[in-house]
Amino acid sequence: MSIKEQVIAIIAEQAMLEPGDIAMDNTLEDVGIDSLGLVESIFAIEESFDITVPFNANDPAAGDFDISSVAAIVAAVEKLKAEQAK
Repeated sequence: MSIKEQVIAIIAEQAMLEPGDIAMDNTLEDVGIDSLGLVESIFAIEESFDITVPFNANDPAAGDFDISSVAAIVAAVEKLKAEQAK
């Protein structure tokens, strides 16, 4: 399973949707994920990929982790995994 597929699966699970219902240009808000769901999604991503996400739940915009869309989240996870592999 690719990083993209795993991230989409995590987001779909949080949104209680099928992965096929998640589009790359969706925002988390589009799929019905609220701030608590966002935090749970971040924890699930950290666990699944064994990474630490630079995300502050108290100030989501301040972190160096783009949550503006599903595609942005996938790209951010891919970047973190690439940095981890160095």
